Order: sequence, then structure tokens, then C-alpha cells
Amino acid sequence: MATSESWEWVKAIAIALLLAIVIRYFFFAPIVVDGQSMMPTLEHNDRMIVNKIGYTLGEPDRFDIVVFHAPQNKDYIKRVIGLPGDTLYYKDDVLYINDVPVEEPYLDEYKRNATRFPYTGNFHLSEVTPYERVPEGHIFVLGDNRQHSKDSRDIGVVPYDEVVGKANFVFWPLNDVRIVE
Repeated sequence: MATSESWEWVKAIAIALLLAIVIRYFFFAPIVVDGQSMMPTLEHNDRMIVNKIGYTLGEPDRFDIVVFHAPQNKDYIKRVIGLPGDTLYYKDDVLYINDVPVEEPYLDEYKRNATRFPYTGNFHLSEVTPYERVPEGHIFVLGDNRQHSKDSRDIGVVPYDEVVGKANFVFWPLNDVRIVE
């Protein structure tokens, strides 16, 4: 009798571990924000949940916060600015996508408190990558802390197959649990 009860416990624990591994590997994963490149939206050491399944069913949207595999075997967390086929440039601290000015309200707080101007320096996609347009199957990403971010201006466009998932839920620290946009 004790042996069958022990066996049931072993099976239950094994199934729970298997489910945890499957969920972690295929659906959701935790990530720790490392550095200041996404401030003020995300703080250093914020802990977030990455939704890995969303982009298996669709593609990133403009302004999504994504995690992707970057050079030096690191994962970066940045904001999607350019989508496939887009032209983009910054002029006088304004983002232009396909020659249309686009507002970035998530930068308002940082722009108000910035000590160096412009907050985002002038550049054209073709000046920081070999492309006039974001290539098919790629995205152009920037950190919200434009003056202190290693992003597509440095590493180039990001292929879809390097994108791990969308990160928009901070679960730690507990006093700052929130959904970020």
C-alpha cells in the first residue's frame, strides 16, 4: 500500500516537472532586465515574463517590447520601431516612418528630464544599416533610453527567428507589478 502511494507521488512530481519544463521552453519564460537601455519604461533588475507563443502565431507589431538573441550570446530587450518594408529616420528628435512623423509617448518622461539634446540623434536607416528599408523577416529595434542603448543602430536589424517573444508583464519587484506598453 505504501509503495503504490509513493509511486503515485513520484508520478505526480514527474508530471509537474515535465509540465513546468514544457511551459518554460515553449510558452513563457522569465527574464531579468539588465542595464538601463529601456529606462524609464523598464528599470535595471525588473523581472518580466516573456510570451514565447505570440509570435509563433503572428509577427511583432510596432512598439512591442521584445526579447531577442543578440550578439555575444546575450538576450536583449528592446522596442520594435521598424517593421519589414519600412523606411525610417530621426530628424530633430522626431521619428519618421515611411516619411510620416510618429509620436512616441513612452519617451515623454525621459525627454522632459534629458540633459543632452536631441534625445534621439538624427540618423537614417541607411546610415546605421546596409538597407534603405527594413528587410522582409526583420525588425529594427531601439532601447527607450536612446542615449544609453545598444540596439539596431549598433547591431543592425533583427531577424524574426532571433526574436524570443514579447515582454510586457513585470512581476518583480512586487510593488511595481504592471503591464508595460
